[in-house]
Amino acid sequence: MDMTGKTVMITGASRGIGAEAARVFAKAGANVALLARSQDDIATLAGEIGQQAIAIPCNVARFSELSSAVETTVSAFGGLDVLINNAGVVEPISHIADADPDAWGQLIDINVKGVFYGVRAALPALRANGGGSVLTISSGAAHNAIEAWSAYCASKAAVNMFNRALHLEEHANGIRAIGLSPGTVATEMQRKIKASGINPVSQLDWETHIPADWPAKCLLWMCSPEADDWCGDEISLRDEDIRSKVGLT
Repeated sequence: MDMTGKTVMITGASRGIGAEAARVFAKAGANVALLARSQDDIATLAGEIGQQAIAIPCNVARFSELSSAVETTVSAFGGLDVLINNAGVVEPISHIADADPDAWGQLIDINVKGVFYGVRAALPALRANGGGSVLTISSGAAHNAIEAWSAYCASKAAVNMFNRALHLEEHANGIRAIGLSPGTVATEMQRKIKASGINPVSQLDWETHIPADWPAKCLLWMCSPEADDWCGDEISLRDEDIRSKVGLT
């Protein structure tokens, strides 16, 4: 997939799937705008990638910051073609009866409102380009309840439905809305899950998690017409047929 001349904005780009997506898209020729709260990390990554990348400190839980990030991206690269909603947190990992209300709400602010804010801020730029792709990281937790993950499960279920609503409203404007459920990935989030010791996911051997560049490569493939059949829906990277299409082994 040649992305030369295209511009991609990635939230949560400081590490994990977001950082690998930045590398994969830049290698494919794209300009990449790296958004995260960790200013030093995204600055280092932008320096690694070179002139194709800009680092924009941003808290996705604040619409004004995402709106400014879109303006900065368009000013730097002339437009916006792809939004990757990757920023997300899994904590608090807590049973409902013991959950801290503020921490529970903060997860919703990041995982749900952050996706809406990103899309709301990016839509004018995507429409101005005649369309584009909105790719959102989902999870199997959107469809299955997991012990002590009430906030995370609820957030991913909400994002799944939001993706469907986005497709319904914007596909006629050329907006391709697709979710990606990557399965378990060897990232810092998995280390936090492992440390919790709660539920079967925390008991998985580290070797069972896929590397972060797998979902990154799938996100690149999702920008191609081959993924059009999944617009308004979700792709699962657990699907061997999808892995084959992406070229993963």
